[in-house]
Amino acid sequence: MYSIIVVPPPTTEDEHRPDRSAAQFRLAPGERLSFGRSARDNTLAIPHEGVSRRAGEIAAQGAFWVLSNLSAHQTYVVENPEGAGEHIKVGPGRLDAPVPFEFSRIVLPAAGDLLPLEVWAPRHDYLRSPGALDGATTTPAFSVDRTKRYFAVLAALCEPRLRGEPHAPIPTVDQVVDRLRPIWPSAGRANVQWNIDYLAVKLPLKPGPDTADTGPRLNGKKESLVSLALRFDLVLESDLTVLTAPVPGGVQ
Repeated sequence: MYSIIVVPPPTTEDEHRPDRSAAQFRLAPGERLSFGRSARDNTLAIPHEGVSRRAGEIAAQGAFWVLSNLSAHQTYVVENPEGAGEHIKVGPGRLDAPVPFEFSRIVLPAAGDLLPLEVWAPRHDYLRSPGALDGATTTPAFSVDRTKRYFAVLAALCEPRLRGEPHAPIPTVDQVVDRLRPIWPSAGRANVQWNIDYLAVKLPLKPGPDTADTGPRLNGKKESLVSLALRFDLVLESDLTVLTAPVPGGVQ
């Protein structure tokens, strides 16, 4: 199976091409693809005056890939289009920077333009254990019940960024109430705020009320909850279906 699929920046010719798959480059493990302005010196030519003659190189490494920035002055940004603003920066001259995203967009700054170069890493390798090991099972890092009201509150907080707006402001408590009321008619400021406070202890962002030291006051509680949830995939875009189904009882 190919490790990496590279999709070049769109051109005017693509508007008349019924299938862009013909323009894709497929790399097996160990293969490399160079890109830049020069058609003679690169596998993928990007004919833009703002792109270096030899701009960079992509190398397939099993289930992931690495990026080398061969330009002298430009920093490349590699974005995760499916994430919540995750990105890495690869500075000029950096070689073999590992990219952790399954779907990636290399953004090439080019004389006022930003050229997108998409890279897909569809290969997934998983551990094949011969059998269960003896001993107690590992305690989950985060324990959340997707049938509880607190999870619906968390999903409503994460929704704008999961919908493709990585820098969207976090919803206010009133906005969360309005979002949840169609599926939770009794939702109000008090019980939504209660669930936010409960999540801050459960995940945990602060100690529980029964501890001797409850810690400092937690500012930006909603922002911290969303950041944690998205960073560790506690809420995925597929989980937003909880916002369209009636919320059962459970936590307030």
